[in-house]
Amino acid sequence: MILAFETSCDETAVAVVDDTGIRSNEWLSQIRHHRKYGGVVPELASRLHAEYIDDVLGRALVSAGVSLNDITHVAVTVGPGLEGALLVGIVAAKTLSQQLQCPLIGVNHLHGHIFAALDAHQLHFPLIACIASGGHTMVVHMTDPLTVHMVANTMDDACGEAFDKVARMLGLSYPGGPAIEVLAQSGTVCVPLPHPVQNDPQRFSFSGLKTAVLHSIHKETYAKPDIAASFQHQVATILAHKLRETVNRYQPNQVVLCGGVFANRVIRSHIVETIDAPICIPAIPLCTDNAGMIGLAARVYRDAGVQSTPVTVLPGLGLAVPCCER
Repeated sequence: MILAFETSCDETAVAVVDDTGIRSNEWLSQIRHHRKYGGVVPELASRLHAEYIDDVLGRALVSAGVSLNDITHVAVTVGPGLEGALLVGIVAAKTLSQQLQCPLIGVNHLHGHIFAALDAHQLHFPLIACIASGGHTMVVHMTDPLTVHMVANTMDDACGEAFDKVARMLGLSYPGGPAIEVLAQSGTVCVPLPHPVQNDPQRFSFSGLKTAVLHSIHKETYAKPDIAASFQHQVATILAHKLRETVNRYQPNQVVLCGGVFANRVIRSHIVETIDAPICIPAIPLCTDNAGMIGLAARVYRDAGVQSTPVTVLPGLGLAVPCCER
């Protein structure tokens, strides 16, 4: 029975996960607090996590029908993320781990996104995972659950960040992804936009695409819904192109699409239609940050035999993670 915490950005989240799956997955979003600033304010996020975390913990236990005495492991996101925000979750998790005298499992946030797929799918290695969110856009090759090889990474903006910035250009609210998806429904794909670093299989770039959108807006030639639809389509095209190249190179058993960008139904559908490989995608609520995915990743760490070691380096994700304490 794993109690999991996720506080890497602007979602205060707690979940209970056991060997059958996610028993509860509760969170409080901070979006309304950050919206007027057009993005996440790190100091504000940290203070709100500290304010909300006890309430979300109580809701998660009640929803799962368990008490703290039933918990056998405590898991927490240890990075990457906002340092102050991460610290709130780490302090809460470490305190409970000591009080309950049970193992503390530190989870890589990006592993959490990948293993969110375990809620509804079995993973078959070797596999390719594409992680696309506000802070990350990368493709990785995994030969087993804890062996990660970076195939492609962004050289500037993450595509989720580009969604937020393009939404601001269009006068839409934060967060930008859902706002653009709604506006694009009334538009057509007719705005010519570039495909940066198309011939480089190891790099994504969204800075030039973002600049091209800005030029299109200044020209006042295209309606905003058409710009939104064209931008969304181009992001889907860029992600699909890199994935297609990677699938052809590695011939994986499976492709996992994960991270908040894949909550976008148009992008999900486009890639499913264009990639010739078995694809699994977490349910939309599990694409964005949540503690259920951290609990699922902690279960994988436990099953892989990760014991009480001070630091485990996850190659490819570029993060040294303290995996388990007693």
